[in-house]
Amino acid sequence: MKILSKIVFLISVIFLFSGFSIYRSLETKSQSSDFRILKRWDLPVILKEVSGISIIDSTKFACIQDEAGSIFIYDIETFKIEKAIPFAAAGDYEDVAIVNDVAWVLRSDGKLFEVSSYDTKAIAVKEYTTSLTARQNVEGMCYDKTNNRLLLAIKDGETAGKNYKGIYSFDLATKTLGAEPVFKIDIHQNIKSGNKNRIVEIMPSGIAIHPQTKEMYITDARNSLLLILDASGTFKSINDLDGKEFHQAEGISFDDNGGLFISNEASKGGGNILKVESVKQ
Repeated sequence: MKILSKIVFLISVIFLFSGFSIYRSLETKSQSSDFRILKRWDLPVILKEVSGISIIDSTKFACIQDEAGSIFIYDIETFKIEKAIPFAAAGDYEDVAIVNDVAWVLRSDGKLFEVSSYDTKAIAVKEYTTSLTARQNVEGMCYDKTNNRLLLAIKDGETAGKNYKGIYSFDLATKTLGAEPVFKIDIHQNIKSGNKNRIVEIMPSGIAIHPQTKEMYITDARNSLLLILDASGTFKSINDLDGKEFHQAEGISFDDNGGLFISNEASKGGGNILKVESVKQ
């Protein structure tokens, strides 16, 4: 199975660099529950399992996929992958955060990869083992510029008996992870949909910080939700995402103007990146 995956990966890389592209962005005003989709980019098949995104500049995204130890630079103007940057062996990579000329990559077992000078020939990679493990299944990561740290959100369980999912802080000055979470999300939330209520277990899959309000936006792919917390970690709202439009919302990122982008894994074909806005007043 691993050999087959490698063959598929190599074929896909050859295809995406062949210069032929059938991918284009779609302008749309369709509404998807609490968020309206403004624009959509269908990604190449190699990014079918796109698990994390981070905006580099006005035209480029850094993308990670679940199985390949490579950072993919996707250009939203040419609708192509500009380059693939290998940094490690195959693994379950979940998110990426661009901090100046460094790309930080998160693996689900809590290991972090510091990819310095990622967009040059002088690339250098360092690995950091944290106290988080595969048991926590760490899926979300973002750069907190105000506090010079990375925020890591776990999807699965804390230690026995805990009734929250933690968001942990990795200090970029000391390169260490705090022992206790800086924010705690109550595991069970009462979700109101129309006239019905449902109790769900929150399972964070991605996290991003709004550049102006400093609110934290957290995707929950399993439950098709988007949670908004204020800068202190207090809940502000829980928003529905239409599972048909947001098939598996794993990645989330803001541009400098507060534009919100969400990436989704695909059931078939490639994944996508959606530019969205809230329909709530």
